[in-house]
Amino acid sequence: MALRLVQVNFKAQDDSALGRFWAEALGWGVSSEGPGVTNVEPVGFDWPDPVAVCVDVVTVPDPETVRYRAHLDLNTTSAAHQTELVTRLKELGATPVDVGQGDVPWTVLADPEGNLFRVLEPRPVYRDTGPIAAVMVNCADPRAMARFWSEAMDWTLHEVTDDHARLRSAKGVGPYLEFLHTPALKTECGRVHLDLMPYPGGDQAAEVARLKALGASDLDVGQGDVPWVCLADSEGNEFCVLTPG
Repeated sequence: MALRLVQVNFKAQDDSALGRFWAEALGWGVSSEGPGVTNVEPVGFDWPDPVAVCVDVVTVPDPETVRYRAHLDLNTTSAAHQTELVTRLKELGATPVDVGQGDVPWTVLADPEGNLFRVLEPRPVYRDTGPIAAVMVNCADPRAMARFWSEAMDWTLHEVTDDHARLRSAKGVGPYLEFLHTPALKTECGRVHLDLMPYPGGDQAAEVARLKALGASDLDVGQGDVPWVCLADSEGNEFCVLTPG
């Protein structure tokens, strides 16, 4: 049994507008599986594929107040590229944000609906990730998160310390999933969460049972009767298990 991370889900007031922002930000295209849903993925991409973790933007009646438990880190290839990307993102509607980061080489921005993200300075570790360097999750205990998520998915654990844990697809492609120790951690669920998918022929119910045995718990976010299952990890981070595909 195995799961893979296939997309990052943004709850939004306007999925179309926010989806267009992220498509322009990443240089990707948009599609839709129905009203209120905008899919952002590389042009010509055959979803799912570990080469990219896509973005799924969903309009909900009353999105939660933005909480900064999870965010995207964007990749750059040079100092000039970083400067150019930050300028372009501001033109698209992003705004600079001061979260007390001080004098750092990356730039913190918020998308048009207030979701934080970072534009990183060039880093060798991310040279082949594509436009998304990492999906970053703030947490209290990176070691515990590494244990849970490395067993929950078939992704490979590359690094773990008291301050930071880093995983990547077993195929060695696409962005990283990282957990960063954060002292003043928000306890509420945020507007950004992870979506996992079983491989073709997998059993969603069996995977959910396995995750619960690892420490996940059921989560009711008002989803009603839907084909996916909402869960929370041991630190309360929301994630969903989709049907096999």
